Amino acid sequence: MRQPVRVLLVEDDRNLRAAVRAELVAAGFEVTGAGDLAGADAELRRGGFACVVFDRMLPDGDALDYVRRRRLAGWDARVLFLTARDRAADRVDGFTHGGDDYVVKPFSMAELTARVRSLCRPGGSRPAVLRFADLEIDCARRETRRAGVLLTLSGREFSVLEHLAVRPGQAVSRTDLIEHCWDESADPMSNVVDAVVKRLRRKLREPNLIHAVRGHGYRLGFAEPAS
Repeated sequence: MRQPVRVLLVEDDRNLRAAVRAELVAAGFEVTGAGDLAGADAELRRGGFACVVFDRMLPDGDALDYVRRRRLAGWDARVLFLTARDRAADRVDGFTHGGDDYVVKPFSMAELTARVRSLCRPGGSRPAVLRFADLEIDCARRETRRAGVLLTLSGREFSVLEHLAVRPGQAVSRTDLIEHCWDESADPMSNVVDAVVKRLRRKLREPNLIHAVRGHGYRLGFAEPAS
């Protein structure tokens, strides 16, 4: 029988820790909780965790400094920072000091679960920079360039483009995009995805790289040859 993947959740807010733990357990993970760095350290000495989700600011210190020290000592578990710090510089710090992913509060539980699942897959740490054709998406800096030109995207536009770029050539449903790029209040029956994609296409310019998949959603790729 396959053993469940073990995740350590380090969050000092008990209610949030319980909610996230319940979501991850429902997704099939075995989750251990800790409320501070000392508790995390004790759990990590026992070993066996595929991924650790750290709140940045904990009662006994900044998890970023803790992760940096452990990385220098050769620690290789996947790390996701969960934090209210949403500046681009904070995200860059998170990646350069040993994080594999960075989720900003408030967040979608579905997105967090998907990101943890991605990190726990063999080789699951995605590259910091995603590239397709002449498109370059810097996930750490949240910057996008087309043919070397820096584009000005909103946070939502960047999230949608990033989600499409993680799976180039694959059809991504509108429901999937809403679950990963919007909060839980978004109406899955609305045209919010289509509106964002329309703006993205305009900003990315020609040739178009985002294509509609009839009855499903969108994909990032080249145009299908005419039949």
